[in-house]
Amino acid sequence: MKTILDTSIFWGKFLYYFLGSLVYRIIPKKKNVAGEIVLITGAGSGLGRLLAITFASLGAILVLWDINEEGNMETCRMIKEKGDVKVFAYTCNRGNRQDVYRVADQVKREVGDVNILVNNAGFLTGKLFLNTPDHMVERSFLVSALSHFWTCKAFLPAMLKANHGHLVCISSIAGVVGINGLSDYCASKFAAFGFAESLYLELRLLQKSNVKATIVCPYFVNTGMFDGCTTKDLLLLPILEHENVAQKVLNAILEEQVYLIMPTFLHVVLFLKQIISPDMMITLAETLEWTLPWLP
Repeated sequence: MKTILDTSIFWGKFLYYFLGSLVYRIIPKKKNVAGEIVLITGAGSGLGRLLAITFASLGAILVLWDINEEGNMETCRMIKEKGDVKVFAYTCNRGNRQDVYRVADQVKREVGDVNILVNNAGFLTGKLFLNTPDHMVERSFLVSALSHFWTCKAFLPAMLKANHGHLVCISSIAGVVGINGLSDYCASKFAAFGFAESLYLELRLLQKSNVKATIVCPYFVNTGMFDGCTTKDLLLLPILEHENVAQKVLNAILEEQVYLIMPTFLHVVLFLKQIISPDMMITLAETLEWTLPWLP
């Protein structure tokens, strides 16, 4: 009897949340981020820079982190040129835990408690597995995965205390599907995805429903990290333009979506991955095949 009751409760909740999600997708509500303190890692270029500029246009207070001081200051200058916006730039090595905590404390003293944390910075080796030096494998994990632990540990307590905040993980399709020539990158992005998803569920169990989470998994984006890369099928899986990606990521945050996967065809790929035979995985891998100009 208890089993029947538990099963009925499960399907009742499933239907309730499914219909709620469907209605929300049809009629989305966007939150106001004016006056919110938004910290973006990897803000010195590419997607991070565009996200910073778009958040600034909505009246947010920007905190920019990057190991590249020159690029970070350029982002800061570009934002200030667009109007009277509060923006603070900090040089931070996300691969160094002590540096993350040091700069985080500085941000809390000088700016205040971060409301929206965007873990965007990443590191790409782009070598075949046996050609990847150990120190580059370690750097992939430090920058693309472990740094998420340190930034969340630094800024999440204030969000929990206020029951208000938003954690954003910029993962990758390489964080849910293995791709040739990217063993360390895939592994670190899988780790980032798993951490973000686990933390989201933990927050819900703690009944901190006003601390939101968004996990972003795009195909490869046309930023400096992927210069010269091509894909086998440009119609199904084009290299994404970073302006378009930045806008979709911003919308996902404002609409408080938990998952954002780009392009849409990747939903089909993820579904097929779960049901096809191992031999058919080769066909799937060929569909996802892309070319790094520096690989043999």
